[in-house]
Amino acid sequence: MTTPLEVEPGAAAADPEAVLKGVGKIEGRSLGQIAWIRLKRDKIAIAGAVVVVLLILMAVFAPWIVKLLGSPPNEFHQDLIDTKGGTLAPLGKFGGMSSEHLMGIEPLNGRDIFSRVVYGSRISLLIAFFATLLSVVIGTTMGIIAGFFGGWVDAFISRLMDVFLAFPLLVFAIALAGVVPDDAFGLGGDTLRISVLVFVIGFFNWPYIGRIIRGQTLSLREREFVDASRSLGARKPYILITELLPNLMGPILVYATLLIPTNILFEAALSFLGVGVRPPTATWGGMLSDAVAYYTMPHFMFWPGMAIFITVLAFNLFGDGLRDALDPRAR
Repeated sequence: MTTPLEVEPGAAAADPEAVLKGVGKIEGRSLGQIAWIRLKRDKIAIAGAVVVVLLILMAVFAPWIVKLLGSPPNEFHQDLIDTKGGTLAPLGKFGGMSSEHLMGIEPLNGRDIFSRVVYGSRISLLIAFFATLLSVVIGTTMGIIAGFFGGWVDAFISRLMDVFLAFPLLVFAIALAGVVPDDAFGLGGDTLRISVLVFVIGFFNWPYIGRIIRGQTLSLREREFVDASRSLGARKPYILITELLPNLMGPILVYATLLIPTNILFEAALSFLGVGVRPPTATWGGMLSDAVAYYTMPHFMFWPGMAIFITVLAFNLFGDGLRDALDPRAR
């Protein structure tokens, strides 16, 4: 038996300089690095993130993808429709699927479904992203002000949130989108319709994130670093922007990621009801609405439905993983 200071017979003595040097430089990890390590371990969340990135790339490069793998989304192919049988169904099996039409064609007019699904992703993601951005900006601003100042400011903003949460959003969206003229505010066509949908969806959804930010701010304003800033004479705007807002980025990112799929579903519902972006512009909800009349041809409804399902699922999986990664209590 040897003591800690003795060396066993035959063993090489340790170099004192190597012992003092150690295994190398020890570096601390920031909260962002810790969150990234946790996120990388969640394979399901990474898979969702990969799908989200692919969807965004598909929407951005839609013209090149369609040019390479399909045909223009509004181009008719009447020669591929069975006009003799009376059903106006696509010729061939599985809705006319072929190397030229990867997902088949629509009945009656023969438009390429693949091209319309690809172009429909642009409308859905564009509206969802900008509506979420509007909700996050308004909700974060109102929530952090209510939580930090308290008193009558908090009471007023909280009651305002209750009013917005009780508002019949779907009915209002249908009514507003239905009466919007073709030209208004210097905009027209699809640009005007998209702007109206972004405003309606984003402006009336801010109380959800506002309540979350308010609750987080109520907790953070009593922390030591906020008291230290006050004792050093920091003004309230400085504390809000420099001290509180960076500590709220985690909840903001998580809720924004989970709000995007909700907005995609809302836009699809409005398009399905006929008050979204008007035809012939391709939207996933509009394609589902057109497919109702051809319920005997399931392929017509299957592809836009799967596009919505995969998009919403990918965002939800990524959002759940991001929430777990940013949770300081997670192991």
